[in-house]
Amino acid sequence: MLKHTGVRRTHIHNIRLAALLSLTAGSVNAEGFLGFSVLTTNVTGHAALFAEKVSLRDWRTSWVIALWMLLFLGGAFVSSLIIGIIGKNQRYSYVIPILLELGILITIATLGSYYKGSLTGRQVYAGSLLLAMGMQNALVSMISRSVVRTTHLTGTFTDLGIDLAQLIRTRNDGRAALKSRITLKMVIILFFITGALSGAYVFRLLHFYSFYLPSFILLFALSYDIFRVNVKFYYRKIEKSIKKINLVREENTMQ
Repeated sequence: MLKHTGVRRTHIHNIRLAALLSLTAGSVNAEGFLGFSVLTTNVTGHAALFAEKVSLRDWRTSWVIALWMLLFLGGAFVSSLIIGIIGKNQRYSYVIPILLELGILITIATLGSYYKGSLTGRQVYAGSLLLAMGMQNALVSMISRSVVRTTHLTGTFTDLGIDLAQLIRTRNDGRAALKSRITLKMVIILFFITGALSGAYVFRLLHFYSFYLPSFILLFALSYDIFRVNVKFYYRKIEKSIKKINLVREENTMQ
């Protein structure tokens, strides 16, 4: 799901990635908005808000919004840099960005109870979530070669509309590929909305502790991939050992 890149990556890997990380992003989006009144998984709305504050000459708020947008950019930059340095073909290159995102979410879940609605606290917490979502968006984009985007739905809805129109016009050739793309986009939309709904309900019950929900989903995704890698690694080692033992027994029998 996370470790497969290039030609080794399949449609199923993208479906799993889209499902889990769209669920995470949807949850963070709802919880961030309910907790801090800020959309924390994309920067589109912040551009309009920035323009409004500049037109009102509210320079302090303008700089904060600009900083939020830069933090999303910074998250994408950091994630891409880490993967680039480690090497995107290394099987654990994705671990550090996910651990950083996980650390941010757990910190907000733990310290959120100290947030009393202060302007500074709102700016710091919202900025941290934008940083985390920037990291996730870049990570997913690099792993899937820009096939999967999980932190916002604008482009996904647009691409889905294009693919549906093409499906109507396309005959036999190419329909299978189109259906695969449509399925992937519908999974992203469904799980993002599911994450948003679950995040909103859990936030009403647990307040800032609700950020443990996307943290758990991230931890599950990370553990799932590492566990599968290790199981396959040890299985192959055992398989090779058995083959060697059988080969030795055959040689002894022939003697």
